[in-house]
Amino acid sequence: MEVTRAVIAAAGRGQRTLPLQTLVDSDGTEKSVLCILIEEVLRAGVEEICFVVRPGDEVPYAQEAAKYGGRIHFVHQEEPLGHGHAVYCARNFVGNWPFLHLVGDHLYVSHSRDSCTQRLVRVAQSEACSVSTVQATRENYLPYYGAVGGQRIREKADIYRVESVIEKPTPTIAEQRLMVPGLRAGHYLCFFGMHVLMPAIFDILEEQVGAGDGQIEVTLADALSELARREQYLALEMHDRRYDIGVRYGLMTAQLALALSGQDRDLVLTQLLELLAGRELGRKAD
Repeated sequence: MEVTRAVIAAAGRGQRTLPLQTLVDSDGTEKSVLCILIEEVLRAGVEEICFVVRPGDEVPYAQEAAKYGGRIHFVHQEEPLGHGHAVYCARNFVGNWPFLHLVGDHLYVSHSRDSCTQRLVRVAQSEACSVSTVQATRENYLPYYGAVGGQRIREKADIYRVESVIEKPTPTIAEQRLMVPGLRAGHYLCFFGMHVLMPAIFDILEEQVGAGDGQIEVTLADALSELARREQYLALEMHDRRYDIGVRYGLMTAQLALALSGQDRDLVLTQLLELLAGRELGRKAD
């Protein structure tokens, strides 16, 4: 099983312009979020990438990604009908192949030589099934993420067999249905923001899109919950960091993370210390 295609959803409310924002990558080069995501995906061996966008948004995206040529494709999500619907819009692009899926408003910083997508794709190809990345997350962040419950595969560290998936559960529901043996108290396995999905997900999404009749949002979490009932579906625990650039100070936090993981780390640390020292001196002067 080879993963050679990727789908990046970028049509959500408040999400559309975020990939066009410019940051300084860990290599010290100014790049758009879009290009940072494309390079993350290409490192995993992907050959073609499809962005799911609102009509008209493909023009600035294509201009920004021009250097990647024919590798970049676009499909439209006419209405913001949910994350699951956005993935479903890319069905014809994916065809009958497994694919890597990311969202356009997250950036990822790896703590190892391999990128996050490289490790995910390697596990998915080895196990020949759908795999989602997850991260042990404190329960106060449950309102922001989908979460999974399941059992650790004993012979394989950091891999879990998924038994249930719930979108943004309350702490009470999480405690009842998403407890995972071995995690610290008050922590749950929340989605890290990238998946390798088998084409069977489209049959499930088609059922849910039809049932909604264009009137309700289709969540990817609901489709993944059904996938777990039908076939083997795994979760890979990540120990790296994900950054939601769509939240308040999200871009700033992501920029600091990229800078502190790259070649300008010492320079950035010095500037931060000078900033904090100057602020402290200002307080004392007052």
